[in-house]
Amino acid sequence: VMGDPGREEYKIQSFDAETQQLLKTALKDPGAVDLEKVANVIVDHSLHDCVFSKEAGRMCYAIIQAESKQAGQSVFRRGLLNRLQQEYQAREQLRARSLQGWVCYVTFICNIFDYLRVNNMPMMALVNPVYDCLFRLAQPDSLSKEEEVDCLVLQLHRVGEQLEKMNRQRMDELFVLIRDGFLLPSGLSSLAQLLLLEIIEFRAAGWKTTPAAH
Repeated sequence: VMGDPGREEYKIQSFDAETQQLLKTALKDPGAVDLEKVANVIVDHSLHDCVFSKEAGRMCYAIIQAESKQAGQSVFRRGLLNRLQQEYQAREQLRARSLQGWVCYVTFICNIFDYLRVNNMPMMALVNPVYDCLFRLAQPDSLSKEEEVDCLVLQLHRVGEQLEKMNRQRMDELFVLIRDGFLLPSGLSSLAQLLLLEIIEFRAAGWKTTPAAH
């Protein structure tokens, strides 16, 4: 179910023994556990563990597939989206409270957007929240923090092309902010400038890196 078992095993190992058991059961026999609780556990852990937040989408996708196959239901997906929505609505408070938690949240929601599909299409319900998070990362106060610039660029590498297909106009607007941030450096580190230039070039090349550029 989980693709590369070694990698996924590590992800589950970062939980306590009881939670590991809960997640393993959710993957094998989703009807036997409280799937809303599972969704909350995964989101909570993602907000505190940036390594896990980068890969949690794969686990969520596997649980959704298992539940759909077993019961034809989507309790877990509903619980996951509800919780993502709650955190999204409180995103400014989260950012003020914990920059790391905020970066983990953006990484997680982009990861979920990347993995979750409905009829082979990304979930429309996630398009604008993901864009809003990336727009927040492109504001001047965020561009002065390398962690947020790094997050912005990483997520655009991961989901930028898909997002642009869903809404080209918003991507154009986002890159106006990124370009302005690059051209009008006020407190931008040289690394932040380099990352912004790199993502501008990446999009200009059709979201691909030529072997020479690589």
